[in-house]
Amino acid sequence: MQSFTHLITTRPHEVRQVLISDLHLSPQEPALVQAFLALLDDCLALPALKRLYILGDWFEVWLGDDMYLSLLKEKRLEDERQAHWLTPLIVKLKKLRVAGCEILVMHGNRDFLLGQPFCNLFGGELIYEPYNLIVGQQNYRLEHGDALCTDDKKYQFFRKIMRNSLTQWYLLNKPLEKRLAIADRMRQKSQKNNANKAAHIMDVNDVAVRQAITASDALLHGHTHRPDIHQATTDKKRYVLGDWRLLDKNKRQPKVSAVIGAVTENDDDDDAEFSLVEFTCNMI
Repeated sequence: MQSFTHLITTRPHEVRQVLISDLHLSPQEPALVQAFLALLDDCLALPALKRLYILGDWFEVWLGDDMYLSLLKEKRLEDERQAHWLTPLIVKLKKLRVAGCEILVMHGNRDFLLGQPFCNLFGGELIYEPYNLIVGQQNYRLEHGDALCTDDKKYQFFRKIMRNSLTQWYLLNKPLEKRLAIADRMRQKSQKNNANKAAHIMDVNDVAVRQAITASDALLHGHTHRPDIHQATTDKKRYVLGDWRLLDKNKRQPKVSAVIGAVTENDDDDDAEFSLVEFTCNMI
């Protein structure tokens, strides 16, 4: 595994695509937000970058696009919009899109209510799993990863209900205050349930992985917070992206670390290569 500090490499012109997952951004964790902004600055500095993939759980919780879009409707809310923690992200993402980099966003289990209207603010595109990514001569299957955790029967039942369009319509038509209360209750219940679950139950199921990878050459996902390269079958690999973590919280300069994906391609040939990369960002 390579190690990038601020995505600076010895061959920045070869980085074509960047894939990230499980940032869990929120105003309660400003260091993670700043690290994401730092990554976007790095992406802007990569001369040949074509795509940025965000493969779910971009946000710790997302209760509907109107959380932010409502600030755009009235001039009296302009100051509130400018001070909102999401505004710098949107500004930077829009710069990246104008620079020619596509921004593709997938739902996770924390932000399944994220919609295309919010993505439109920066020219992004909402994509759905499974999503196929061609790397050289290989076909990679991209997904968030929670659907592969089939041993967790209770969660899969919950996932089926929450991904239903009628359920989402019902939630989005609730006042924001009620959505906040519902989300808080769900989060507390989830934490309590997970504390009593065996670790293997919350990881992917081998049978589900083999079924998912049948028509692909490789599988790439996040969700489990267990970054690694696994041998899914005798000739196919499963790549797991890592969550974004704040390390050394009590030190003078804490650090944010994550395992992300990078697709590189040499200008001299058409061969492309995918690799997992340790991204680190020292916070000031």
